[in-house]
Amino acid sequence: MQELPLISRTLAAKMLTCIEEYERIKRKESKTFKTVKSFCQYHKFSHQNFMKIYHRYQQFGTISSLIPQKRGPKYQTRRTDLNTEQEILRLRLQGNNRYEIRNILLSKNMLAPSASTVYNLCRKHGLNKLKPPQKQERRKIIMSKIGELVHIDCHQLSKGITIAEPQKTYYLLGVIDDYSRLAWVEVLENKKALTVMFATLKAFNMLKLNYNVEIDAVMTDNGAEFGCGQMAKNKDEHPFERLLIEMQMKHRYTKPYHPQTNGKIERFWKTLKEDFIDEALYNDFNDLKTELLGFLVYYNEHRPHSALNNLTPKLFAQNM
Repeated sequence: MQELPLISRTLAAKMLTCIEEYERIKRKESKTFKTVKSFCQYHKFSHQNFMKIYHRYQQFGTISSLIPQKRGPKYQTRRTDLNTEQEILRLRLQGNNRYEIRNILLSKNMLAPSASTVYNLCRKHGLNKLKPPQKQERRKIIMSKIGELVHIDCHQLSKGITIAEPQKTYYLLGVIDDYSRLAWVEVLENKKALTVMFATLKAFNMLKLNYNVEIDAVMTDNGAEFGCGQMAKNKDEHPFERLLIEMQMKHRYTKPYHPQTNGKIERFWKTLKEDFIDEALYNDFNDLKTELLGFLVYYNEHRPHSALNNLTPKLFAQNM
């Protein structure tokens, strides 16, 4: 048997037993399970992830193929480099179509993706159908300066995000500036009020240290970790509320059952899910935190934002 850590050998043995049971189910010889669905539910497997391991074992037949493999976030596997993408978006805003854009890139001796790739990039940024110049959409920002209002929210990650603790549930605490879209996220092992308070304080400090964001007010939902809403009693005794009082920040609340009130961070969660969480698997808690830090640098400093005239949040903030 290959030399593997004890936890990996144990997991490999379990997966081998599960594969044997799965094959008995296919042959209708299992005495325990009638369907693959009930088998996956019992073992708390994602059917998709189990089938990946099964097919990998069928292909290689090694013990190591039974171990879930780390997969990086999608944003690191881009096919078009960021400089080329930004140039494509700039040319599209000038009214050029996908074929014209490709020809212009070729004339500049730049790496020119296919016309279909150019179209997909434009569609991703909502530029596949340009409006007439006189009807160009204006940026819809309520706030007038950086830090005037930040949106804060907690997001629960699905189990199985790490190989070391597949049954462990982790949470994300996100802070995003309403005006510049500069964002910071911390990974939490629980969402108790004290944990959320310390994570929020760290996020505030990181936004100040890295991007000079001075925060005047915050907006949250009415969750217990944020103080249970405007009508809650004894606010000065709640860790999160106490933090805002000490830092002289106003606390605004979303309307109950209206998550769209906090729409900017809800959209941020969607982006993070698409580019960082979906189909990604991390070794452990520390690996997840390290990779998340890389994503935040990418999001704030390298990813063009359609609501910011296709500037990055950092560059937009610097131009203000």
